[in-house]
Amino acid sequence: MADGAARHIPVLGAEATAALAPRAGGVYIDATFGAGGYSRLLLAHAGTRVIGIDRDRNAIAGGFALVDAFDDRLTLIEDRFSNLAAVARAEGANQVDGVVMDIGVSSMQLDEAARGFSFRLDGPLDMRMGGEGPSAADVVAGASEQDLARIIYLYGEERHSRAIARAIVAARRDGAITTTRQFADLVARVVRSKPSDIHPATRTFQALRILVNEELTELETALRGAEQVLKPGGRLAVVSFHSLEDRIVKTFLAARAKRSGGSRHLPDAPSVPASFRLLTRRPVVAGAAEVAANPRARSAKLRAAERTDAPPCDTAPASWPTLADVMTGGR
Repeated sequence: MADGAARHIPVLGAEATAALAPRAGGVYIDATFGAGGYSRLLLAHAGTRVIGIDRDRNAIAGGFALVDAFDDRLTLIEDRFSNLAAVARAEGANQVDGVVMDIGVSSMQLDEAARGFSFRLDGPLDMRMGGEGPSAADVVAGASEQDLARIIYLYGEERHSRAIARAIVAARRDGAITTTRQFADLVARVVRSKPSDIHPATRTFQALRILVNEELTELETALRGAEQVLKPGGRLAVVSFHSLEDRIVKTFLAARAKRSGGSRHLPDAPSVPASFRLLTRRPVVAGAAEVAANPRARSAKLRAAERTDAPPCDTAPASWPTLADVMTGGR
């Protein structure tokens, strides 16, 4: 979603909608409903139906006016977007015409200090999208120095991860770290930066948020869910905002769009038909006007693909460190 006054305008919304090519009678899943921007664009096409999913109860409640505005062509479901295939089937849509995903934290969540996502606004160190499970403060209080360093490096791509983890462990001996400002100041004392750089706590906040909400596992599961529920010719559009997300989407679509089969070395290897056809060889990025109106769009990348009639691939997803592992020390 976009920031500030433009928060209801989805990033790359026109491009994502064009990639889905909505049509009358089509059923579409807005897997990350948020403020409803993508749903609104899809519903603007007469005769479409949209199933909106969000794990954030506030987002679902905020979308009820949109349900009324479009004569109940929008159905809202409070759930994780990793469950999109099951949600669609429960709503009587065994196959759908399109799926759109806007990955990561929404502007509504960033703008609410009480949610604890942003260091711009002081609030409780929470970061839970759905409100359940351990919070970011719980992770900071209970994770080992080794796990903290690993998570900050892996999910935040922060090269100062070990120093930050040491500082967290040292600081928590003197008292609990419970607010976003307190935590951001702690990280800023470790990571030196120039005025022109991003805030020194940006990557560490990203790492904690990804862990608390298990976002990368959710994304990989959601991509497989889309593959299962999209009908032949159905389309997938994914907007991501940082390199880890984009890498997962790129790798998934590249693998699914590549037809594999026997070779002269392994002539009896079974042929695996491609389950997707790429619509974007390179990611679509925001133009200068959109970036000027919404700085968050600067890092956005859209990738899209069309489902073939091949069956879903049966490959195991990557294994990411889980919140449970970190909170129990791997026990």
